Amino acid sequence: MEKFFVLLKLGLKYLYRYRRRYGFLIAALIFCFAVVTFITSLRDGMYDSLYHNAQSHYAGDIIAMGYNSGFVQSHHLGQGEITAILTAAQAAGINPRYTVMRTLHFENGVVHFNGIAVPLRHIIGSDWDAEAHLFSRKTFEQPPAPFAGDDGIILSAPTAQILGARMGDSVILETETKWGQRNTGVFVVTAIARDASFFGFYKAYISRVSLNRLMLFDDNEASTIGFFLHDPGRAGQKRQRLHQELAGQVQLLPLVYDREEFARARRDLADGANVALYTLAVYLSEVADMLNAVNVIAYFLYGMMLLIILVSAAVTYRLILHERTRELGTMRAIGFYGADLRLVLWVEVIGVGIFSLLAGFALAGVLGWGVSLLSFAWFPSFEIFMRDGRLMALYLPGTTLANVVSVFLLLVVVTLFPSLRASRKSLPGLLSGEPL
Repeated sequence: MEKFFVLLKLGLKYLYRYRRRYGFLIAALIFCFAVVTFITSLRDGMYDSLYHNAQSHYAGDIIAMGYNSGFVQSHHLGQGEITAILTAAQAAGINPRYTVMRTLHFENGVVHFNGIAVPLRHIIGSDWDAEAHLFSRKTFEQPPAPFAGDDGIILSAPTAQILGARMGDSVILETETKWGQRNTGVFVVTAIARDASFFGFYKAYISRVSLNRLMLFDDNEASTIGFFLHDPGRAGQKRQRLHQELAGQVQLLPLVYDREEFARARRDLADGANVALYTLAVYLSEVADMLNAVNVIAYFLYGMMLLIILVSAAVTYRLILHERTRELGTMRAIGFYGADLRLVLWVEVIGVGIFSLLAGFALAGVLGWGVSLLSFAWFPSFEIFMRDGRLMALYLPGTTLANVVSVFLLLVVVTLFPSLRASRKSLPGLLSGEPL
């Protein structure tokens, strides 16, 4: 054991002595690992922000959506459907972290203020207490008033700017009833959300009871029931179980897996009330195609960086060993064994790898911080990939570990065989400086 520590110390001394000769390899490793880490962390950050924004918009990892073919505003779940869904969710073992019910008004909504009218794409009726965890994620123009009561409204910042409305102002909200008539209500602006993405640009939140009354629904009815899971990765499996439990209790649409099937299923609604079960993967299937293209680019750059590491390590390390053949021969002559030489050389390589990966990770952090300062306002709807208006890098343990292992293994494999040849070469060959 004492000999091991002596050789370890010797390897570190040689690494310091030959730091200039290792300079090119270290620089290549730092740059390549930084680029690899930056690309993968940025991709993971975009995925996470997209899921985060979609989860807040659709209110759940599994969403039970009601359709009533007899209503103009057809997104509707009656009390019978709501009871059946909640009972089936319990029987299916969904075990949600949160359960959120919403009433939805799509299209034909208008908010009026001071002679200005702004069309709204989404009006969402929320249960303030049940959605507290969602509103806590949002960024507001200023600290919001308490989300309580049935007379408050939350506007998006772009909508409030067009209207010229501020917190405390009274606005008129115009909606469509389930039968197609127009209805209005007066609401006080209690918050202005900073959301310019297509998820939130023309959107407003009021209480679910208030929207139900404007649309002539019963107070306890809704449009969707969203289940937030402890393990979102199992949303597909749990949706399948919930679908099986609901079969025969309500008019249930078939399971769909992308936007095309989603649109086709909506065209085939049966008369009366229908229930459909979706996951976020269904809603985001088209966006996922774009992220898959990003993945292709990321993997291409990943491969290029690994190739640079491979070439740099192979060439640089062979040159370093060639220059040190007589030194290695001298070490053999004074009593070092081949295994001792290998340990010294591997300590050097491992030291180079550890230093380079740490420095590369720090450089990746700087790059991630730098990109978070950039504005992507020129890219339409790119906000869905951003959080709080910033593009955020996400360093997932699994991804980071995979990057470290792949780069480190490549470095070790490339340097292993030259070091083995050098340690096994005959003493006269080493002392004479013969090529390895």
